[in-house]
Amino acid sequence: MLRMNRFYVWMLSFVGLMTGATCKGSLPVKIDNSTVSQLDVPRFMGKWYEIARYEHRFERGMTHVTAEYTLLDDGKIGVVNRGEKDNEPREITGKARRPHPTQYPGRLEVSFFLWFYSDYYVLELSPDYEYAVIGSSSDKYLWILCRRPHMSQSTLEHILDTLTQRGYDTSLLTFVSQ
Repeated sequence: MLRMNRFYVWMLSFVGLMTGATCKGSLPVKIDNSTVSQLDVPRFMGKWYEIARYEHRFERGMTHVTAEYTLLDDGKIGVVNRGEKDNEPREITGKARRPHPTQYPGRLEVSFFLWFYSDYYVLELSPDYEYAVIGSSSDKYLWILCRRPHMSQSTLEHILDTLTQRGYDTSLLTFVSQ
């Protein structure tokens, strides 16, 4: 009995230390990841160039990155991401779906592996569908997309200001060579 109680005390102490270690330092930043109120999916289809992104393991070191969306017969969206790494072309094919189109029109879910879907939030979209800002339910993912390989400086500054106001750390963005 004494041995079991020591184990629980040790476990609770360990959990307490780990919780304190993860909470220590700056408080978590609250981001505004609200999505657009309307998304014309057929208009969103086509090729997008990645202007900037938060770096993550599945795109680390990639350049010349594009995403191409195609509306499929079953209502889903075909996704083809292309890019280069070490001067070698890379491509991955996936699919997207709209889980709650009337309740959350700017939210999609994307899958590149079996039935595992990830959040895909359209945070901002220009009225002419020339640029889009994509995030997720957390502050871990962020992309700036454009219909052309380059974006005007004034548009980019507007997007960066908006993202800062939403609580995103724009200093973490990696700008992609196109």
